[in-house]
Amino acid sequence: MPLGILLLSILTILILFGFAHTVLDRMRLNDKTAVLFLVAMIIGTFIPNIPLGNRMSLNLGGAIIPIALAIYLFIKAGTGKEKSRAIIASIISAIVIFFISTFFTGEEYSTIFSDPFLIYGVIGGLIAYIIGRSRRSAFIAGIMGIVLADIAQVILNVYNNVPGVIKIGGAGVIDAIVISGIIAVLLAEFIGEAREKMQGGTNKKNMTFNHSEFASTLGDDELKKGENLQDKGGNNDEK
Repeated sequence: MPLGILLLSILTILILFGFAHTVLDRMRLNDKTAVLFLVAMIIGTFIPNIPLGNRMSLNLGGAIIPIALAIYLFIKAGTGKEKSRAIIASIISAIVIFFISTFFTGEEYSTIFSDPFLIYGVIGGLIAYIIGRSRRSAFIAGIMGIVLADIAQVILNVYNNVPGVIKIGGAGVIDAIVISGIIAVLLAEFIGEAREKMQGGTNKKNMTFNHSEFASTLGDDELKKGENLQDKGGNNDEK
């Protein structure tokens, strides 16, 4: 069984048993929607590729479904800043992965990784987290970095007139996508959780979480005190 399919299956089981509820909730993704996308990716890898003319084809599980998931999360992103980070992280991740896949044959790291797509996934996940920062942005960049790099490679192959049918989202890309997305989210979750605890405590005891950002409630408390004083003053005047 391919590594990507195995990881997707494990993730689906974990979500069904409620082990990933907290992470999904912070990504504004409910359990049912997450399972739907994961199962669709698994099934999509076994469906014949969708032809795009005589030279290219599109894999459902390795391209269409991951892109749809990234777009879905992008639309649900809380702020424009988060969306911008997701876009920038996706582009930079794609450029780095494309550079590595173009100028390295895979023999350089064959002693560490048996499949070059594994290192593409690891690199994609690291870059996605470093630039994306939030869990949602990191996950989007983790997916789209691999997909965009694969599309760029297809364009290069067409330009160089490489013979044969070129598959977008096939031949190990699903493994890299899953690994990249998982690494990006795990880094964002664990490091983000640690940072929140270090910066939290008494510093955020008077803060609320609003639109993915902490907002102070001190102003509200002072406003309420002022209103109470005004009410007391008004009652005294009436007396």
